[in-house]
Amino acid sequence: MTTKHVRFALLLLFVLLFLLPVYVLLVTSFKPLSEADPSQAWNLPRVWTTEAWGVAWEKLQPGIVNSFLLAVPGSLISAALGAMNGYVLSKWRFPGSELVFTLFLFGMFVPYQGVMIPLVQLMVNLGVYGGIPGLVLAHVVYGIPICTLIFRNYYVTIPDELIEASRVDGAGMLRTFASIVLPVSGPAFAVVIIWQFTSMWNDFLFAIFLTGPSSWPTTVMLNNIAGAQTVPYSQQMAAAILASIPTMIIYVLLGRFFMRGLMAGALKG
Repeated sequence: MTTKHVRFALLLLFVLLFLLPVYVLLVTSFKPLSEADPSQAWNLPRVWTTEAWGVAWEKLQPGIVNSFLLAVPGSLISAALGAMNGYVLSKWRFPGSELVFTLFLFGMFVPYQGVMIPLVQLMVNLGVYGGIPGLVLAHVVYGIPICTLIFRNYYVTIPDELIEASRVDGAGMLRTFASIVLPVSGPAFAVVIIWQFTSMWNDFLFAIFLTGPSSWPTTVMLNNIAGAQTVPYSQQMAAAILASIPTMIIYVLLGRFFMRGLMAGALKG
């Protein structure tokens, strides 16, 4: 057996190990409640049914809508703010820009739990507590450091000569940004949108603290799918798959740009 075959066999083994939980999720989601038991997790259903999927969708639908209302505008706003910050900090240097960038980075290390109480008080004072807009605002502000870092590291790879040429032609900051920088920013936008969309879609702590029952996103609704006497494993498994589908779609659509944008600036900047 050649090295190539050994490598392929190891990769196949890792793929199978990775897919084992997915297999359990799928087969359990198609079982009736009488068969959905941990002791039979590896067994195929004796009776295939989609009843659990219907119940899971009915329970999760409001949360999925709320999650889209949170993650779509939140990730787009985060990408726009991160692009502008990264552009200024990489191509339009000003006195103290390095200090400003350092202060931005400090925001990445502030844990959610450390700002929860003042954040709730701020939301109440702004009148946005308990709804989706307040949750979007919290995630956008909290995501500014990492979004700025990603765009700043990507934009340092753009030759300074292009920026200087646009200045010579009379283009200002915004014109240069729109005409020169934005057209080549696809990979960075893909990274930030994937990062922020996933973060917002999977958020639980901010959601449970900053929103009410009518604004709960998918993660909170998913946590509430539980039985009083028996645990509806099939419904939980179906709900978990439904909750993960949007993020998988985002990775499929934008994944080919992800590593390119993430590695940009690794050797420079």
